[in-house]
Amino acid sequence: MESSHNVPGHTHEHRHGDEAVHDHAAHSHAHGGAGFHLHPHPHVPADGDAHLVSLEARILDKNDRLAERNRGWLAGRGVFSLNLMSSPGAGKTTLLEKTLAELAGEFPLAVVEGDQETTHDAERIRQAGCNVVQINTGQGCHLEADMVAQGLQEIDPAAGSVVFIENVGNLVCPALFDLGEAARVVILAVTEGEDKPAKYPHMFHGADLILINKIDLLPYLSFDLERCLGYLHEVAHHAEVLQISAATGAGLEPWFAWLRAHRNRALSEAGKVLAGS
Repeated sequence: MESSHNVPGHTHEHRHGDEAVHDHAAHSHAHGGAGFHLHPHPHVPADGDAHLVSLEARILDKNDRLAERNRGWLAGRGVFSLNLMSSPGAGKTTLLEKTLAELAGEFPLAVVEGDQETTHDAERIRQAGCNVVQINTGQGCHLEADMVAQGLQEIDPAAGSVVFIENVGNLVCPALFDLGEAARVVILAVTEGEDKPAKYPHMFHGADLILINKIDLLPYLSFDLERCLGYLHEVAHHAEVLQISAATGAGLEPWFAWLRAHRNRALSEAGKVLAGS
């Protein structure tokens, strides 16, 4: 057995290599051969519960160690990886489809697709001709570093690739978990309202790039673009901001250029390391 924890509220996957039945305090269950399943734990501990605070710290520490391992594995291959995050329906998969169509002939591309259930988005990516692996988190509301590590082993990206990690749609907990990515990209759709950066500052504060999507709908909405940019300046003044429409293709050239530049930089850095070894 690789790991176990037994508090209710949120899920984590862990693996068992036998058919054992064991207790997790609140429940018991059997494990088959491959043995992937999910265990719940809370993100926000009860007031005064020092044990849960300690447990949460240990989970994040373990995740961070695995994330560093992912980062080193990717950097050694000259692979540029990015964690793509947003609310559900903000346009992550549509953006990926347009991006894959534009860049597929230039360098290898791969996608680690995260959803709670279904393979719908992965099928869309696969139809675009891209190397993709689906990770279903069940009740889990975000990807974690160990899930991404398994996904990377599955897709085995070539040197010089760009790997997109499409996180579960959620503006809260994905921001807490380092996956080993080189950059974080957050999509904010104008259909969500201009105050999302003020309501969910942690997500935007950690972003390297913010894409304001669905700008083709601005004439039909009351979305206050200037106010949104003001909120972003307050919580993520260091992040680059681009206005795009993944549906129409408007504004996507700077996004493609951003990807090319970061991919070339990752490949160059890997080459320097290899040359010095």
